[in-house]
Amino acid sequence: MKLKNVLIVVKDIERSRRFYHDLFGLDMILDNDGNMILTEGLVLQDEKIWSDFLGQDILPRNNACELFFEEADIESFVEKLEKYYPEVQYVNRLMTHSWGQQVVRFYDPDGNLIEVGTPMGKK
Repeated sequence: MKLKNVLIVVKDIERSRRFYHDLFGLDMILDNDGNMILTEGLVLQDEKIWSDFLGQDILPRNNACELFFEEADIESFVEKLEKYYPEVQYVNRLMTHSWGQQVVRFYDPDGNLIEVGTPMGKK
């Protein structure tokens, strides 16, 4: 068995597709009208469809999970983030942990938590 996808709930799939493409270079693989699969296994699910399926309200910014992206040139990434999405809500701006890793944490337009950090150790 292997993990195939991670699904996040969004209000506006097209806006979210642009956000993840602009910042992370993710491209659409499949659009199933309310369920969109992007490269790297990220799935965008329309909030109304997901809420109807679960029979419950969606809780944005619940801080229960995060998407983690690795980026060696994190300063350039932060410049791109500030240029394309100056309204982004930060959890923390670019910082350096005691172990030397640089990270920035912020929310996507729908309150999904994202962390971008520099690589740790050798691959």
